[in-house]
Amino acid sequence: MKRYTVLDLATFSDDRGSLTVLDNVLPFPIARTYWIYGAGGQTRGGHRHHVTRQALIAISGTVSVYMDDGIAQATVQLDKPNLCLLVEPKDWHTMTFGENSVLLVVSSHHYDRNDYIDQRYD
Repeated sequence: MKRYTVLDLATFSDDRGSLTVLDNVLPFPIARTYWIYGAGGQTRGGHRHHVTRQALIAISGTVSVYMDDGIAQATVQLDKPNLCLLVEPKDWHTMTFGENSVLLVVSSHHYDRNDYIDQRYD
């Protein structure tokens, strides 16, 4: 049983390059978008949420995302800009960044520190 969803986003390529589209594929409305960069060799995250859902896309480089939903654990390698990992509120996650990586994060809710759960599953 597959526990984590990775979307293969529509990509259009020709001699001029590639264009990847994030359009009408997320299972939530977008409230917040941000990106993390300059974190090569670092691990960030280490939390889950009460309500926020997220979509993670490594638009440059490689980001390894460790996921734990309290039942199963997995590491998802985001190494192509057309791969989009859905992170549900229950998913405790960390992101480990390769050199020169840029991670785009799309969230279902605006930032609220009270939505964060920093404690791992036992």
